[in-house]
Amino acid sequence: MSEDRLVDIESKLAHQDQLLQELNDVVTAQQSTIMRLEDLFEALIERVRSIAESSPEPAPPDERPPHY
Repeated sequence: MSEDRLVDIESKLAHQDQLLQELNDVVTAQQSTIMRLEDLFEALIERVRSIAESSPEPAPPDERPPHY
C-alpha cells in the first residue's frame, strides 16, 4: 500500500471517529431530554388524577347549547 493511500485511510478513520463521537453526544443529549420529559409527563398524569379524584362532582356531559 502506498504511503499516500495509508494517510488517506487514517484521515478518513479520524474523521469517522470524530463524527461518531458527535453523534454519540447528540444521542446522549436526546436520551436525557426524553427521560426528563417522561418524568414531567408522569407528574402531569398524577396531578390530573389527583384533581379528578378530589373533584366532588363529575363534569357535565358536553351538550349542545339551546340555540342550536
